[in-house]
Amino acid sequence: MSGYLMEYELYLKKEKKVSNNTLSSYMRDVCQFEKYHQSDLSQVDSSVISAYTQWLLEQGKSDSTVVRSIASLKSFYNFLLDNGYVSQNPVRVSTPHRAERKIPQILTGSEVERLLEQPKCNGTKGYRDRAMLELLYATGLRVSELIALDVSDVNIGAKYIRCSVSGRERVVPIYPKAAKALSNYMTRVRDRMIENPDEVALFVNVSGGRMSRQGFWKIIKYYQEKAEIDKQTTPHTLRHSFAMHLLENGADLRSIQEMMGHADISSTQIYANMIKKKLSEVYQKSHPRA
Repeated sequence: MSGYLMEYELYLKKEKKVSNNTLSSYMRDVCQFEKYHQSDLSQVDSSVISAYTQWLLEQGKSDSTVVRSIASLKSFYNFLLDNGYVSQNPVRVSTPHRAERKIPQILTGSEVERLLEQPKCNGTKGYRDRAMLELLYATGLRVSELIALDVSDVNIGAKYIRCSVSGRERVVPIYPKAAKALSNYMTRVRDRMIENPDEVALFVNVSGGRMSRQGFWKIIKYYQEKAEIDKQTTPHTLRHSFAMHLLENGADLRSIQEMMGHADISSTQIYANMIKKKLSEVYQKSHPRA
């Protein structure tokens, strides 16, 4: 690995504080380009990037993989540019083959209500599951963020939770029903579920340890079937539904971006595009002269 790449890796770890998965993805993409180029990485122009894009496509890489790879290179060359190793970013003028983003699955308001009503508070798991589902829809957290929460991250009185992942922290408000479900779980059953009195995890499994990603996926699948929801429902479905329902009810994109922890507003823009598409379909279907 070249000196440029070692410096870039250190920058991602120490300054950007990216997650391990993001770090692995960026470095894999840039190392692959280094193997392809087999020359000084500072001596690259837009024609090399274009040729590399075409080469990736010829290797049978999917559109989404190509787009991700080029985005990784753009980030890498921005780093080189900021540190004076190159005079311009060669990726800026390239036009990668762009993938069409999949439209996220969104639950309707009534589907969300049916799902959240499924856990019955007549046992420890019922209290816990209701709190987890309510909190997920209240905050739009990623499942990894939800299961990483500690008791100290919750402020029931002020109705907010603090989410801190990979050194980045954000505060997200929660609505009263979610706060009540969370309070009921924490005061009535959590102490009975934990095995170690020093356990800090907010949500625990039947063994008393921190809830796992796989464990929560099984929980949400179970309640989807009980609610008779035909759509494929995952923890991320509730995250998408959270964002879409906020936007439909007047929230601005910047606020939604902040609550969801999106680094770039373009990640949040997809929900606005979905609303525009929906309005266009309604217009075409309903306007007498359309």
